[in-house]
Amino acid sequence: MTDLYAEALSTFTTLFGEAKAAGTEVEPNAMMLATATTDGRPSARTVLLKAFDAAGFVFYTHTHSQKGRELHDNPRAALLFLWRSLREAGIQVRVEGAVKPVSNAEADAYFASRPRQSQLGAWASMQSETLDSREAFDTRMAEVETRFADCEVPRPEGWSGYRVAPDAIEFWYGAQFRLHERWRYECDAAGVWSKRMLFP
Repeated sequence: MTDLYAEALSTFTTLFGEAKAAGTEVEPNAMMLATATTDGRPSARTVLLKAFDAAGFVFYTHTHSQKGRELHDNPRAALLFLWRSLREAGIQVRVEGAVKPVSNAEADAYFASRPRQSQLGAWASMQSETLDSREAFDTRMAEVETRFADCEVPRPEGWSGYRVAPDAIEFWYGAQFRLHERWRYECDAAGVWSKRMLFP
């Protein structure tokens, strides 16, 4: 890990800690995830950051969902954290990079840590597929509750996590009159990180 990449991760760690400690952010680990199809059609949704380290930023989902299909075909993504209550006028962090699935061991460990109802929901949901009615989903939930009534709920096939390995991280510090401060860290094709300041 280069010094500049370590600096960027340290900055993120500090800001994320501030967001959690502030008590004013409902979901400080909420992040916008942007993906795209191979022909360039973008889509975005909010997911939750579940882990991060030098290897990247991790979230979990159904791999057969729209985002899972898009990441399979076009394994790059962008993340956006927005903490409106921090400092003078809020902070944004943008992360861009290649995406890879987490290991089965990581996915199993995280799935085991989830509340039981969330585990059952992962079995009942065919994420992003058409649902005829809420009653149909409730029926599926009842079926999986019965199926796993007397045992632990295993991780379903097709439910896993993804890790975004950054090649760019940008910090946006909000200021009055839109006189913001922006710092961008980027990794080139040779694996060398650089840092530059951007106009607001």
